[in-house]
Amino acid sequence: MKTINITASSTEGTVKQIREAIGGRIIERWGEYVLEVDNEVAKGKITFINFEWGASVLEYDITFLENIALVMDTSEYNPIHFTYASEGFCFHRFEKENNKRKIEQFQSVIITSKDGGYNYGYFEKDVKIHIHLIQVSRVLFLKKRLNDGAILNQRLYNVFHDQQHESVFAYFGTYNLKLASLIKQFDKVRQKGMIRMLIKEGIVFQILSEHILQHNKDVALNKKPNSSLTKKELSLVRKTGSKILKNVALDYSVEELALESGLTQAKLQEGFKLLYTRTVTEYIRHVRLEKARDLMNTTDLNISQIVYTIGFSSRSYFSKIFKRKYNISPSEFLKNKKEADIKVA
Repeated sequence: MKTINITASSTEGTVKQIREAIGGRIIERWGEYVLEVDNEVAKGKITFINFEWGASVLEYDITFLENIALVMDTSEYNPIHFTYASEGFCFHRFEKENNKRKIEQFQSVIITSKDGGYNYGYFEKDVKIHIHLIQVSRVLFLKKRLNDGAILNQRLYNVFHDQQHESVFAYFGTYNLKLASLIKQFDKVRQKGMIRMLIKEGIVFQILSEHILQHNKDVALNKKPNSSLTKKELSLVRKTGSKILKNVALDYSVEELALESGLTQAKLQEGFKLLYTRTVTEYIRHVRLEKARDLMNTTDLNISQIVYTIGFSSRSYFSKIFKRKYNISPSEFLKNKKEADIKVA
């Protein structure tokens, strides 16, 4: 196992110390720094962005070709780590622990350590990982962005307000696909320069909010990520959800979707309830209504055309469930939009 000792006082310093150990070169573009590596130790890239309000994003999109241990000294730099693995997995432990915790794919994880202690991160050989790590300096964040921590539950509130960094904290939460969607948006920003950074910064706030909301919900419900499904099965469920989202108008059935995914109907339903908090049928209805609302906002299609486009056969049924979901009928929605367009014009 290759051990990399991190003693840096910033995210930038951390990446530079990783580069010293595994090689590669760092390229800067529009405020993003990318360590590109293609050698016998690793293949891929590590990207980081710093924000003035006390946060940074550290993204691992890389395969290590030997087992790696990151030993992080928290004497100089000890942020709160909001971690999400959209591909692969890794492990973590605190200094005085014997057992490692696994950071699972799709799992919301929040970690911080004591000052003067050590965090240990472990990456297994030949495992492709795509992990986003948002690191937040408590003092700067509270000063500039979070004037009132009362919205947090007590445990997380204490973590943010532990400005002397006297406590350890580890939350390994339930699976969250909203985070996967936000991270996909973050990675697909195509704009350049200042606009690119502003868009990415906005998405970072959304990611942080989703981590915190997930933590609050899990604590309130005393939830643990417990499911009979394997990671491979969860990935198949996610692919099925993405397929439905890409073409909402198709005539889907649970039986056919289960057959195509290779899962039983029971496992498919369990996976949708876990990842989307909806049954398969509820999810199909939800994405169709969201698509309908998007079409109303962005096209001149009438209601009958929209009903056909999203795969419904009954206009009256569509109007009924649209009003139930959005508290406004489709015709009223379009009327309000037209009136707003006239005012703008």
